[in-house]
Amino acid sequence: MHVEQPGRTTLLASLVLLALAACWGSTFFLIKDLLDRVPTLDFLAVRFSIASIVLLLVAPRAISRLSPAVRRHAVVLGLLYGVAQILQTAGLAHTPASVSGFVTGLYVVCTPLLAAAILRTRIPPVTWVAVALATVGLGVLALRGLSVGFGELITLASAVLYALHIVGLGAWSTARDAVGMTILQVVVIALVCTLATAHDGIVLPSRTADWVSVGYMAVIVGAAGLLGQTWAQAHLPPTRTAIIMSMEPVFASVFAVWLGGEDLTQRLLLGGAMVLVAMLIVELAPRRVVEGEVPHIAV
Repeated sequence: MHVEQPGRTTLLASLVLLALAACWGSTFFLIKDLLDRVPTLDFLAVRFSIASIVLLLVAPRAISRLSPAVRRHAVVLGLLYGVAQILQTAGLAHTPASVSGFVTGLYVVCTPLLAAAILRTRIPPVTWVAVALATVGLGVLALRGLSVGFGELITLASAVLYALHIVGLGAWSTARDAVGMTILQVVVIALVCTLATAHDGIVLPSRTADWVSVGYMAVIVGAAGLLGQTWAQAHLPPTRTAIIMSMEPVFASVFAVWLGGEDLTQRLLLGGAMVLVAMLIVELAPRRVVEGEVPHIAV
């Protein structure tokens, strides 16, 4: 009988989440550009419909293998993620990408608060230090003054929903059910977005480059990314997950410098370094300290 090595599994799960953060970071300037031509809800409906079709073709029987309880959990998680996507993408249409990245990244603060309140978990001091450092780093990285308007408020609401999604995945996901849970979540997200925009028709991308962007965000970031997150969170606690994924705005800045022609500033270096240190704190802390913070709820 093969015995899984927990240390290697948790390291692999952390690397999967780090890769996901890089993929998410690469989408900020793509989405900002695409929303000039395709309405927010239409973009999301097309993106997650493609992701659903791809996943269903790859594993058509995965949902049927889920227990009724796991299906209910996946539906709830899909609803949370779907509404969060709508709010975040709508907020990005009214907010500079850097500010949107910071406000969305506040799920790193919301996650331990919600985990403590909902799951009655004790968040160790070393984790709170990492949370604070990541939050300050995100602010240094992104903000040059912050006026709170409609875009910022709905983006903050999306951050709370993302945090709930992270907490829920940490409590409910298992490696065995990862594929089925991912597919059902993506199907629910696609339905939420399609129903929200179906009343006035769906505007499809008209340029080949836009279809390439949508395909990348649907298959790589949406389908494969959510599958990776669902699997990884079967092995990692929610707060540690949130801190690793707070690298997303750092990667967004790296892509903005690399592909977008932006300048490499001291703010970017300092803020990015603070978020990176926060991630290393939770990665290098003794496992008994970090892993004990969140119980996994069996179904």
